[in-house]
Amino acid sequence: MDPDNYDPENITTLLNINSNCSPDFIFVGGSLISVNPEILILKIKENIDIPVVLFPGSPLQLTDKADSILFLSLISGRNPELLIGNHVIAAPFLKQMDIEIIPTGYILINCGTKTSVEYMSQTDAVPYTKVDIATATAIAGEMLGLKLIYLEGGSGASRPISMEMIKIVKQAITVPLIVGGGLRGPADIEKAYEAGADMVVLG
Repeated sequence: MDPDNYDPENITTLLNINSNCSPDFIFVGGSLISVNPEILILKIKENIDIPVVLFPGSPLQLTDKADSILFLSLISGRNPELLIGNHVIAAPFLKQMDIEIIPTGYILINCGTKTSVEYMSQTDAVPYTKVDIATATAIAGEMLGLKLIYLEGGSGASRPISMEMIKIVKQAITVPLIVGGGLRGPADIEKAYEAGADMVVLG
């Protein structure tokens, strides 16, 4: 859930849908947040008993109200702020928080649309057919000690990440693989899991 796109006072219906679908986690965050994510997180926790994972786009979005945080390194790009700079800023604050921190390798894949993350990060996504680049990037992320790899097609992607890419990346790593972006319905979700995704992200 992106705090900029959901009114915390009018999301009860959406949360009921989430509860009925029984997701494992609810991710909260976005590329550009003008609303304090704490408000949305507290609203979620008031309504449903599902772990909330913070998905921050910058150190300004940190909060200890979530259950855990994906400590994202944008390893598909070469922007130093998103590889280590923001992490140095965030580390002292996270050290004081009682929250699970999950080092995550974030790999943007070009799925037909220039995404907000790509624009805001000033980086290029991995081309859709460059499975070798995505795979090498994922391997490098695991070798650096990252605990998750996240293949991201981006919000509004015109198509999902290919089954071939998911399958080959998954075969090359031992850490869990998250896949998101462009998943339009049950068929896309099923294909992602069949290809090897350990978790898929919708919305």
